[in-house]
Amino acid sequence: MTAPVYLFDLASRQAQWLAARQTTISGNVANANTPSYRARDIEPFADILDKTKLIMASTNDSHIGFSPSKAEANKVKKADSWDTVYSKNSVSLEQELLKSGEVNRQHSLNTSIVKSFHRMLMSSVRTA
Repeated sequence: MTAPVYLFDLASRQAQWLAARQTTISGNVANANTPSYRARDIEPFADILDKTKLIMASTNDSHIGFSPSKAEANKVKKADSWDTVYSKNSVSLEQELLKSGEVNRQHSLNTSIVKSFHRMLMSSVRTA
């Protein structure tokens, strides 16, 4: 009996979260000159995972697996901005660029892990 592998599902969820965060960051940058616009950010991925009920189950005496569950929808929250300008706009382009770079690094890490796991999985299938 083969146990399902949920690493790809977890990586897919994080990729969706990263896309939602990048969209939120893009919206902040697009509204950088909009009077009274408040910068936004989404709930951290770790918080979404904490709400996800991952149940560990033994599939074999030598294996441990878990059942997948859907993460709750991303919630938009107001970000803690670095400064507020005269127009009461709280978007800091520098802060948004830093967030965008962080999203890029997390996406690259996610992709690298999935590629490595895929190579390992394919290697084990070829030798079996």
